[in-house]
Amino acid sequence: MLNPDELRLAYLNFFAKRRHVVLPSTSLVPENDPTTLFTGSGMQPLLPYLLGQPHPLGTRLANSQKCFRSQDIEDVGDNRHTTFFEMLGNWSLGDYSKQDQLGWFFEFLTSILNLDPRRLYATVYGGSAQFGIARDAETAQIWQALFRQKNITAQIVDDHSQDVWQGDSTGRIVYYDANWWSRAGAPKVMPAGEPGGPDSEVFYDFGLEGGDHAQSVWQDQACHPNCDCGRFLEIGNSVFMEYQKQADGSFIKLPKQNIDFGGGFERLLAASEDNPDVFATQLFLPIIKVLEQLSGVEYKPELVSADVGSQNPMPTRAMRIIADHVKATVMLAADGVYPGNKDREYFARRLVRRAIRYAHQLGIKDHFIAKLVPVIGQIYHVAYPDVLQKQDQIAQILEREEKKFALALERGLEQIAKVSKLDEEIAFDLYQTHGFPFELSREIAKEKGVELNKIVFEQIRSKQRAESRQKSAGVFKGGLAEAGEQATKYHTVTHLLHQALRQEFGESIRQMGSNITAERLRFDFAFDRTLTSAEKAKITQLINGWIGADLPVTGQNMSKEQALSQGALAFFNEKYPAEVSVFTIGTNPNKDWVSKELCGGSHVKRTGELKPVVIFKDKAVGVGVRRLYLREQS
Repeated sequence: MLNPDELRLAYLNFFAKRRHVVLPSTSLVPENDPTTLFTGSGMQPLLPYLLGQPHPLGTRLANSQKCFRSQDIEDVGDNRHTTFFEMLGNWSLGDYSKQDQLGWFFEFLTSILNLDPRRLYATVYGGSAQFGIARDAETAQIWQALFRQKNITAQIVDDHSQDVWQGDSTGRIVYYDANWWSRAGAPKVMPAGEPGGPDSEVFYDFGLEGGDHAQSVWQDQACHPNCDCGRFLEIGNSVFMEYQKQADGSFIKLPKQNIDFGGGFERLLAASEDNPDVFATQLFLPIIKVLEQLSGVEYKPELVSADVGSQNPMPTRAMRIIADHVKATVMLAADGVYPGNKDREYFARRLVRRAIRYAHQLGIKDHFIAKLVPVIGQIYHVAYPDVLQKQDQIAQILEREEKKFALALERGLEQIAKVSKLDEEIAFDLYQTHGFPFELSREIAKEKGVELNKIVFEQIRSKQRAESRQKSAGVFKGGLAEAGEQATKYHTVTHLLHQALRQEFGESIRQMGSNITAERLRFDFAFDRTLTSAEKAKITQLINGWIGADLPVTGQNMSKEQALSQGALAFFNEKYPAEVSVFTIGTNPNKDWVSKELCGGSHVKRTGELKPVVIFKDKAVGVGVRRLYLREQS
């Protein structure tokens, strides 16, 4: 059985041997993408290339990508949902076939991870008569042939509600209408010109003997691969981007067809350990052990389902929430996202407060988060050594946040003292504003002779959540930011700004992130104080001087070692593929240059194409991080 580091490396080596270039994980903070707050999938950083832009490193790519999904926060507590996870991925940019992709993944599962093929099930696209898209019979037949190689007769099932899933293991391949992927969603909501295609998911079966289905709310329904009872676990999804929607609503086959595969790292590890609980794997168990010691409560992984609305959530659910939320907070902090009140920082704060709330229910009253930071750093010390390197700073910041929440509890008590009658609306306002736990509000109300109804509270909460989703649908939809000439110009300006900051303040300056729209660019960098007016004027003067010099911008592909030996800067991550793209701004890319960085973005050909810029805003966005806003001079 492989440990987490061995499994991750085995996957990347498997595809490297099949001529894939292994890419580093990008930051959890998307670069130059204002449409989404976090990197939520492995393919997100590669969308420009899946949509047609040539990738500088070739047509076969693979990586393990850090991901965070804020929309899953309240789903955490069962045995499989997490907010932070890694996505193992491989991509074909018009290169190999479905047969290659499915065959390789099946080989990886059965030969490298040694999964029992009798435990594997596949779903394929069922087609759409409305749009004239045929069912994906090719994929179904490929799966049949692959199972046949293992002496398994794989029956294709048209209707997942058949009783075949209650125990007949021959029903192994099932058609689903939902097995379709595009940026917009189903075929009917796709805009004209958008590519999309069928996908094929693979599920691992933990077996009926585990009793998950019989104990679930779906016990009266037939169990099938997409059932949420816990019997089946999705471990990989291959997307075949074959079609493009036309203006008349029809679909045509794309001349260049891409393949996008993503497999949840934590889930693949759980399957390899034949353990339906991802929190009982080596990626979470060290955290759980500390929580057991601090609380004196035993973690019981056999308790899969939890009554979310119960007064006292079971210790198993509480430990899962704490372990996930603290891990996600630590990984976000390592990428420069600290608890705060806006955007990304708000989610980090929400994670911390939920973790403290559930720790309180376990009887953990003293500050505990700082004790978990080095444990998490050790779990990821091979894949993400920066977490361990930054653990002291992260622990200090999160401990400070934990202490702040203690003050929030006091404020909540003060608010309760001011009201004549505590009701569900006030309890929700306390929860929403201060993170004040409903359970504590109910205890205080009961002391005053008032019974608060958790169902009413949840109804208020659900209504607010639905309204919030509608308001923020555009932000959390994800995907590629609107690209254009102005974005390309500002992307080049970020390189000039970076160099100007390093020239003014020294080589310790490190880019922490950037964001570009058509109106402005935003640049985060490691710095611990406000810039003076004179300093901002000097930086602006340097940038505009380079713009006025009409310097050439040159892109080259070379080995990582060659790039670094020439003085190229490498940021965002410490790990890069063997061959990289390097953009140089200056008269001679080999010696007389102003800026030289590893970068895969688009740039102008000469700085003379840019207009002079001005710094119009400067603020702190976290401990030791400054944010500058620049735009073209009017």
